[in-house]
Amino acid sequence: MKARLNYAEVAPKALKAMLELENYVHGSGLERPLYELVKTRASQINGCAYCLDMHTKDARKGGETEQRLYALSAWQETPFYTERERAALAWTEALTLISEEEVSDALYEATRKQFNETEMVALTMAIVAINGWNRLAISFRTPPGSYQPQGH
Repeated sequence: MKARLNYAEVAPKALKAMLELENYVHGSGLERPLYELVKTRASQINGCAYCLDMHTKDARKGGETEQRLYALSAWQETPFYTERERAALAWTEALTLISEEEVSDALYEATRKQFNETEMVALTMAIVAINGWNRLAISFRTPPGSYQPQGH
């Protein structure tokens, strides 16, 4: 796959805005392993090869197991995830696929049992961010495979 354009070079202010959102999420207190699962799951749904490569590498570097990464697309059928992670993954799927179905009150209430109000905003912003990154990488065809994780 050949890249269409380098959005970071073409619009550095847009990249800076996206990085500010990312910085908010990183500083929000949301657990890094949970955030990596959210980013990976949204990227699976969106079919973003670049982001899947990046976030699975980051997750493994952060201590995530191969088993949990391999089973992530079938998380509902496995015992590998905590209730908090399950709530985050359900919320991720609903927001990533928001055009297909409304975000129900039942899902909101189930997620709120695991996340306080501040954490709900952080989780939602994390999902907004990864969906934005997915759309940038997919539409401009950022080639997968070159990403190397830095220190965690």
